[in-house]
Amino acid sequence: MSLRKINTVLAAAFILFILWFGTEFILSPETTAPGFGLPSWPSGDGGGFLVVKGVRDVVMALVLAILLVTGHRRALGWVLLVEALAAYGDMANVLAHHGSVATALGVHCLTATLMVVNGLLIMRETRSVAAAPVADGRPAPQDPAAAVRRCA
Repeated sequence: MSLRKINTVLAAAFILFILWFGTEFILSPETTAPGFGLPSWPSGDGGGFLVVKGVRDVVMALVLAILLVTGHRRALGWVLLVEALAAYGDMANVLAHHGSVATALGVHCLTATLMVVNGLLIMRETRSVAAAPVADGRPAPQDPAAAVRRCA
């Protein structure tokens, strides 16, 4: 199986996982929240923050899906790297509020780290390659931005 196919399957799995988890927080936060790893349920109107978390996750999944479907693979790699920060933030939140260490590390940290790996693999897959010569033996035109990056 090619690196591109593996990356696509991993990215699609992240999209579905994040979309499912976010939707669960929107539709039934009271049953989903205990699995997040925090030790207690929000008091008063605090339950609304669970829906905010769900909306965040759904939007993050949709951004990844749009980049995957439209073929913007390099941008997909960058966004996976950036969105991993949200999962690391969730881990830090759980640990800072004396939540489940197992959930913080086994769910949030593992998810974030896998997102980083997938993002880096996509970045590797999409790195620029040297232009092949055209039929008459002259080098093919190159992307000026890539030439500047090589010189830097």
